[in-house]
Amino acid sequence: MVDTHAHTHAVGGPLNTRRHKPALYAFTLIVLAHWAEHITQAVQIYALGWPVPQAKGALGLWFPWLVSSEVMHYGYALIMLVFLFALRKGFVGRSKTWWTVALGLQFWHHIEHLLLIIQASASTNLLGKPAPTSIIQLIIPRVELHLFYNTVVFIPMVIAMVLHMRPTPEERSEMHCTCAVPAGASA
Repeated sequence: MVDTHAHTHAVGGPLNTRRHKPALYAFTLIVLAHWAEHITQAVQIYALGWPVPQAKGALGLWFPWLVSSEVMHYGYALIMLVFLFALRKGFVGRSKTWWTVALGLQFWHHIEHLLLIIQASASTNLLGKPAPTSIIQLIIPRVELHLFYNTVVFIPMVIAMVLHMRPTPEERSEMHCTCAVPAGASA
């Protein structure tokens, strides 16, 4: 008799077995909402010509304090890191490799946000800058840097999810979730 509880625990619990698919969908909604904010901010700056301090995305129009809060930015970076880490055990083969790439990139993005929140909390900025500044922000402006970070984390995530939903026969045999489309389904 197979101990399904022991097996489920070995692959990361229900989050990476029967709840993997809904968790990936929920995570994807969070990521897309975040993207919408960054794209809105980019449109405000580059298409509408708004000065960067006034371009606060959609939420920032109603809650301007929220967008300038390092706590909110750090919180999102932490949520991304936690989801990428927690859902990783549900991936196998090629999809796990790409998901791990996204996790590694998000880990660095998280470190940058941790540096920002430490500066904001200590009221002391890196190299005497007028505002909290991350390491890469010393060479790339913050708006463009976050568009870059979100892109380089998002691309391997999408590749991982596509590969996860369309596994090879060998990968399919290793999967413990219901994320894969039925074998032989059209694209």
